[in-house]
Parts: sequence; C-alpha cells; structure tokens
Amino acid sequence: MDVDLVLVPVDGSDESTRAARYALSVAAEYGARVHAAYVIDEATSRSVDTGSLDLSSLREETSGFLNDLRALSAAAEVPFRPSMAYGFSTRVKTRHPGSVVLDLAESLDADFLVVPREPDSHNSLEHVAEYALFYASQPVLSV
Repeated sequence: MDVDLVLVPVDGSDESTRAARYALSVAAEYGARVHAAYVIDEATSRSVDTGSLDLSSLREETSGFLNDLRALSAAAEVPFRPSMAYGFSTRVKTRHPGSVVLDLAESLDADFLVVPREPDSHNSLEHVAEYALFYASQPVLSV
C-alpha cells in the first residue's frame, strides 16, 4: 500500500489525541505526512455564525491542542499540518462532521484515515468513525 498523506480529524479530546498518535505511527511506517483537521463542534460553529465568538479567539482556543500534536509529530519525525473545519453549518443542512471529514480527505487526496471512535461522547466527532467506515474511499483505522 502506498501512503503519502494520513488524515486524522481531531476535536481536542483525549480520544482524538489517541487517534493522532496512531496517525503519526502509520505515517512514520509509510514515510507519509499527517494532516490533523480540528473539527469545530455545533455550539462553537453557531457562536462564530452569530458573532459571539470571533475567529481569532477560536484559533487561540485550539492552538494549544494543535501545538501539542505538532510536538508529537516532531518527536516522531513526521511532517505535520493542522487545519480547522466547521463540522456543522447553520446554512447547509447536510453539513455534518462525517461529510466534512470525507470531503476534506478527497480534496487533500488523503490515502489513509485514522478516526477516533467515541461512542459515549457528545462532541463533534461522535459519529465520524461510523460514517467514515461506511463511505470513505480510503482505508480507515478507527481507534
């Protein structure tokens, strides 16, 4: 299998950190890069849409977590790139975390997905693993 880019959706949770560690391991094994997409939850998306939260504040809130992942990738000697994606929309009914992650995987031409499996949580990545396992065109590791 040829793997150049591993995509891992994250949300700041311990489970997403665990998934990122797996993504880094897969990338190290194949000499690939990791792209971590911080998926913004519904409440935060609504706050940005209504103007009660500005983007610079959102970046500050997520920067600590993404910097921790950047440090993990440096230690593993794996090229790393973070981004943010809105997992929900107040304007587009079909926008949800699963579709956001798979659309991003296609646009980045990701070769492999590592998704956190969080069955008891109520956050933005709650159903991404199930959605990705059903619909992804790339291999998926659900951890």
